[in-house]
Parts: sequence; structure tokens; C-alpha cells
Amino acid sequence: MRYSQSLLPTLKENPSEAEVVSHRLMLRAGFMRKLTSGIYTYLPYGLAAIRKVEQIVREEMNRAGAQELLMPMVQPADLWQESGRYEKYGPELLRFKDRHQRESCLGPTHEEVITDIIRRDIHSYRHLPLNLYQIQTKFRDEVRPRFGLMRGREFIMKDAYSFDESDAMAEISYRKMYEAYSRIFQRCGLRFRAVEADSGAIGGSFSHEFMVLAETGEDTIAACRECEYAANMEKAVVVSAKLENPGEMLETVKVETPGKRKVDTVCEFLDISPEELVKTMVYMADGSAVGVLLRGDREIEEVKLKNHLGATDVVLADDKQIFDSTGVPSGYLGPVGAKIPLVADQEVAGMRNFIAGGNEKNYHLKNLNLGRDFEVESMADLRQVTDDDPCPSCGGDLELTEGIEVGHIFKLGTNYSVAMGAVFQDSEGKEKPFVMGCYGIGVSRVVAAAIEQNHDDNGIIFPLPLAPYKVIVLNLSTDDENLTAAAERIYENLITMGIETLLDDREERPGAKFKDADLLGIPYRVTVGKKFAKEGVVEVRRRWDGFTEEKKPVEAVDLIKHSVEEALL
Repeated sequence: MRYSQSLLPTLKENPSEAEVVSHRLMLRAGFMRKLTSGIYTYLPYGLAAIRKVEQIVREEMNRAGAQELLMPMVQPADLWQESGRYEKYGPELLRFKDRHQRESCLGPTHEEVITDIIRRDIHSYRHLPLNLYQIQTKFRDEVRPRFGLMRGREFIMKDAYSFDESDAMAEISYRKMYEAYSRIFQRCGLRFRAVEADSGAIGGSFSHEFMVLAETGEDTIAACRECEYAANMEKAVVVSAKLENPGEMLETVKVETPGKRKVDTVCEFLDISPEELVKTMVYMADGSAVGVLLRGDREIEEVKLKNHLGATDVVLADDKQIFDSTGVPSGYLGPVGAKIPLVADQEVAGMRNFIAGGNEKNYHLKNLNLGRDFEVESMADLRQVTDDDPCPSCGGDLELTEGIEVGHIFKLGTNYSVAMGAVFQDSEGKEKPFVMGCYGIGVSRVVAAAIEQNHDDNGIIFPLPLAPYKVIVLNLSTDDENLTAAAERIYENLITMGIETLLDDREERPGAKFKDADLLGIPYRVTVGKKFAKEGVVEVRRRWDGFTEEKKPVEAVDLIKHSVEEALL
């Protein structure tokens, strides 16, 4: 493609609306333009990068035995009401009525639609297993769209759905998708980890997220340095430490702590460490207050708490809710004589003679012990993991690192098939519900994540498999017939070899061309300038490490051809 004929509007300045690297660079490099909040038009350069991801996804999904179809974006509400998700999904589901007052929604995902298709057309175990996928636009009405394609309202997604006759067969389908996803992100040239994850609103028994590792990621993952264990913060298992040599339980003492409501001020006043204190936090679980006991220096993982309580909605109570439910002002709550149900993080069971609120303003209690001074309804792993915790798999060291979720696979079980009456006849003629799985990749988000992981101060550094162009040829003097002819020959030779190439034939200063080439992140740059006029050589530069060689034009073309072919094998 010739730059002079391309819609490739680069920007010199950083857009004020862009908060993260990928958003800033995608706007500057002419990937996209904002239409409205969280909704973007993909310009040719950006769409070409997205199509690269789509191609890899299609090849690996087909290789894994999945079949492509395309489902409508508009979905009737009655399907969602059948599955029970119409209200449960929340305000991110954009609901509307057509001219006949029929309720519909814009699809954020397609479990209901695909289940409806299968229950109509598949009736025998002989047609199983079955895996169907699509690459399609989704819409989720995010309350606060931000970060460009990282968290938009409209986005491109690959979603696949498997149907099996048993749990054992569903495990095989799940493993095939796990392996396919690993190949997809390897082929995209990304550094990633597959991590155990919570299933969230999709439902199901377990799931894995595929996280691109990047310092700017909005998710934190715990990964073992010594084995393959990795999990997001919602799912990371905390190993319960055994209480060794606990010592004698001391007599409980009531101490005055005037105006000391926070962990740090209580610890300073009593000259103790946060590890010696248990805080009582009040949460509203589906509208009912519950007290949660946690060591003073720990943080609650709310998804763990929600799952433990079996609640749909869990939010931290405000001061009024705390006082209304306990009769105690916040900051002085404790487990002794509590008026609300109590659950405890498992670590509390291993603490001896700790300090907690006295359930009275300006007072705390010393030397409390679970089992002697109070009881709880249940105990569980409720806190966030830290890098001081051991790996739950091998006991090795955990590392907390940042990541960007680009894929998520779920084992759904029979949640949707039972709710929607999707059944088949097994080999004995008995009706059984399909055992399902679902598998998503944020196709447009993969491009943003790749940029978050691969950039420098000058712009994007595209992994070769995702680059819209593999080579950019710079003609530094379009007025010079010899330079122009050489640049044209190099360009035509590369195109003939099937190597996607951009010829910068604009009447621009060399400095502007160099800056745009770096901004666009094209892996190879061939510069036709003064050295060609004097010595007959061109400069070949690799974008990712800056390595530069001077070659004759024919040698430059051969070098790039072999390098690209080898990298894309």
C-alpha cells in the first residue's frame, strides 16, 4: 500500500482523553476514532491488525474441530428470561423494545441463543461432541467505559460453545480449547499466563483466564516462580498456616481506645502490630448484614466472600448500615456479643490472644480467642493472596504481577441446558441435558494488550504476526528519480513475495517519516536515502531492538523475506 493513498491519520500530540498506553498510541497511529463513549470506528490500519488476530483465531479454532457460524446481535428477552439471566445480568445488558413492544437486548454474549439453536436441531448423542464459534460484535453497557479498546462498550469477540454428552467428554472439550488458546496467544507473539479464575456472571463450575503480562494491566495475578500454578486475585488460594506452639490463652482485658477507629491508629495507641489485631468488617449480602473477621493487615477478596455466602450481591456497608444493624459505631466493632452473623477468614483460627473491637464506642478487647470468647457461623479462605503466601500447588514462592485478560474459558455444566430444556437422547434412549462449555477471546482487546506489552517512547512495537504491514519502505527524497525508482523496486519485490509492505511515498521531511514509522510499529524499516545515492545500499532496521544493517536492495529483500518466513512458521 502507498502511504500517500492510505487513510492513516497519525497525530503528533497525545490525545487528552487517552489514559493508558494502548489508547494513546492507537489514536495517535490512526487505528481508530471515537464515535461516542466506549464506541470506536476502526480505521484501515487498526482493522488490519484486528483481522490478523481473527485469522489466527480462526485457524486454531478450526484446527481444534470447532465450526464457525454467525448469530444475531439482537436477542429476544424471552430467551434470557428462560435462562434466568435477564435481570441477574444487571445494567450492562442493554435492553430495549421494538415497534411491536417486544423486549430485546443487544448481545453481550450468546449462551442463550446457541442453546436455543442446539435444542431445536440436535436430539441424539450421535451428533456429539459439537463446538460452534463466531467472531462478532458485542455490546456491554459499561457504566464507565475507559482505556479505549481495553474496556469499551462495543467490541469484537470470538465466542465458542461446546456441547457434550457427559462431564468426562466436556473435560476433553475444555482441554482442547485450553490448548487452542495457548497456541493462539503463542502465535500472536504475546507473553501470557493461563490462570484459574472465578466464573462470574457466566456461571459454571470452573474457568481459566488467559492474561497478557503487562505492567499497565488492570488485573493482578498470582503466579508461582517454581511451577505452572497461576490464578487471578479472585481465585488465588491462600494456604492456611498451622498454629504451632500457640501458648496459653490469656485473660480477656477491656481497654479504652478513645477516638481510635482505624487499624493503624489502634495499633499505634496500643503499641502492637496489625498482625495482632482482628478487624470486623460489615458487608451487606443481598441486603442482610454479615460481619467478616480478618487479620488487621489483610484485605478481603469480595468475590471469595460472595461465593462463600452464596450471595448475588455483596457490598461493604456504610456507617449508617453498620450502626443500624449492630448498634455500634464503625471502628469499634468486634466479635464478642455481635448482633449479626459472623464469618471468619481461616487465618483467624490460627491467631492467639488477639485484639478486636469491644462493641462499645472507644473500647477494644485484648486477648481474644476464637472458640473461647466467641463463635462464628463459618470459616473460609476470604482474603487476598500476597507474595508472602506459599504456592498452594507446590509450596514455592508466589509472584504478584499485572495482566490484561484477553481470553476466558468456562466449564458451564448443565446450567443453561437444564434451564432452557435443551436435552438429547443418550445411547440407552434416555433424555439428558447437554453438558456445555463456553470460550471467549476479546479479539479487539488482544490488539490493545499487544500494544500495552510492546511499546517504547517512540510508539508501538508490533509482534510480527499482528503487524498490519511487515515492512515500511521510506523514500527519503521523492524528487530524486534514482531513489524513487529504487524504493519502488523494493516495494514491488516485497509485494510480489506476499510480504505486506507500506511504501512511504509522501512529500514529507525525513524526520517526519522516521517518526511515523516508529509510531506505527512496523517490524522492518527499509530506508532509501543518501547512502543509496553514494554507495548503492539501503538501511534495514528492526523496530523491536533497533538493530540496523546496510544491504544492497536485492540483499535487503532476501533478508526480510527469510526473516519473516522463519518468524511466521
